[in-house]
Amino acid sequence: MEYSEKQIAIIKAAEKLFAIKGFDGASVRDIAHEADINVAMISYYFGSKEKLMEAVFEARSSNIRLKIENLLADDKLSHLGKVNVLIDDYVDKFIHQQEFHKIMMREQMIEKDTPIAGLIHDLKKRNLESIKRLIEEGQKKGAFKKNIDVVLMMTTLVGTVSQMITSQYFYKKMNNLEHMEEVEFQKHMRKKLSIHLKNLFKQSLSNEQ
Repeated sequence: MEYSEKQIAIIKAAEKLFAIKGFDGASVRDIAHEADINVAMISYYFGSKEKLMEAVFEARSSNIRLKIENLLADDKLSHLGKVNVLIDDYVDKFIHQQEFHKIMMREQMIEKDTPIAGLIHDLKKRNLESIKRLIEEGQKKGAFKKNIDVVLMMTTLVGTVSQMITSQYFYKKMNNLEHMEEVEFQKHMRKKLSIHLKNLFKQSLSNEQ
């Protein structure tokens, strides 16, 4: 879906407040104030706070299936190379969309059957189905091991990146990186995560020695 500049501004404001206050804690009035618009504009563009949250999810997750389709069609990359592209994509998303992933983490900790929980479930299910195709392609060609638990694989990927993001300032302190400017540290963190996960996945997925 294509969004106008005004809609994008509202989505960004909502994402920021949902990350800080949670879905229930962030009011439509709060979001309108953050976006510097009239409250009625949110109803005009999105209809409700629930639909606005759906727009946040749509804006942040719409390209994952396209990414997988492009990787599946790419004959130049090895199967492990395709997984490495996927790893970099996830690392980049988490680092550059930290507010969105705070929403994901916060809402998944709430043990209620809510519309937001349904959005998260559907998003994870669609992404997992696409990634399974990528792994199955490698298995058919003999590049990947047969007994791969793709759910656990993605839990390892997402969990590792999430934990690194959550505890990044502890990591910074323990590795004596406090002298780094924030932009430099974010680049350093991305590189370390990418190398670590690629080495881990090569060992757990690949038939290469």
